[in-house]
Amino acid sequence: MTKLRIGVVGAGTIAQVEHIPNLIALHDLYDLAGVADPSAITRDFVTATWGVRGFDTPEALLAEPLDAILIASPDPLHRSQVLAALAKGLHVFCEKPLCYSPSEIGEIIAARDAAGRVVQVGTMKRFDPAYRLALDSLPGTAQTLRMISVEVNDPDAWPYVAHRPLKRGDDIDRALVAQAVAAQRAQVSEALGSVPSDLAYRGFTGAYSSSMVHDVNAVHGILERLGVPDGEVVGATIFADGEGGHGTVSLLGGKALWTMTHLAVPGLADYRERITVTFDDAVLELVFPSPYLNHQPTRLTIRTSDGHTARETELRPGYGEAFVEELRGFHAAITAGAPVVNTPEHAARDMALLVAMARRFMAGKG
Repeated sequence: MTKLRIGVVGAGTIAQVEHIPNLIALHDLYDLAGVADPSAITRDFVTATWGVRGFDTPEALLAEPLDAILIASPDPLHRSQVLAALAKGLHVFCEKPLCYSPSEIGEIIAARDAAGRVVQVGTMKRFDPAYRLALDSLPGTAQTLRMISVEVNDPDAWPYVAHRPLKRGDDIDRALVAQAVAAQRAQVSEALGSVPSDLAYRGFTGAYSSSMVHDVNAVHGILERLGVPDGEVVGATIFADGEGGHGTVSLLGGKALWTMTHLAVPGLADYRERITVTFDDAVLELVFPSPYLNHQPTRLTIRTSDGHTARETELRPGYGEAFVEELRGFHAAITAGAPVVNTPEHAARDMALLVAMARRFMAGKG
């Protein structure tokens, strides 16, 4: 099996808790050549913990002989770093959100096509074994679909990362931080078509683009399987000082409704994420654990009835880990020509919806 030499850009929480140890564990598929991060404290910690070479800039890492790059840097840096990697002829795995605007994603699509390389986005729920089984077990059709509901309460990572060594340095050059903040402000304003209020900015970059994007991507996969076209945003709000986001989408000309809510609850050590798909005569439900809890199965249930007799069936396909399976999928797409799951086109669709929701909120009170 072809072994790919890969580098990682960005050594934050997602890289230290998931990508770096997972790449090392997949040693039959990947050779982890190095990790780039502007923090010397973080680089030294990663080297000491995992034995991986540290690089102070992405450019230094890209100068190494690589086949692929995994980008886990701050969101506003994704576009430039993906384009730089493609210009080097590398395959690219990039964490979500790929970019804030579909137009920027269009630039990446063009560069990918010109380079003839694979670009995969890190919305990993489509690799969850229970999610994949759910697509094959939908107990209804587009004709019988009535509602999709997404509900998430999230304390962020802190209760669920103690099983991994983790350290983040506070020694990053302030000028670099200021540049990233300025880039994010500019990119968000371009995506939304105007300068957002502070509330809209926090909600769009946080609740929408950093968190809810996962569920938007997952639901889009369900709608694709059902053959349901994109709907119309009929409601959106950002609340809880930007820690909460909500959206409502009309599907099938009003025959079905999709609602979604994500709320950060930083003081509660509890994570709940639920996607419920309701048909005329059946309900499918996915309940996800915290994504940082590796190999904790997502609960997939289907509820039906025969007259007054109600039945609930639980389907458990196994204990595969979505974060690991997405790296296997990336490797297979590069080396075996397997279909790419979570393409930039998927990301453009996801972000188009989130942008529409943010614009709807801004038009009302944002």
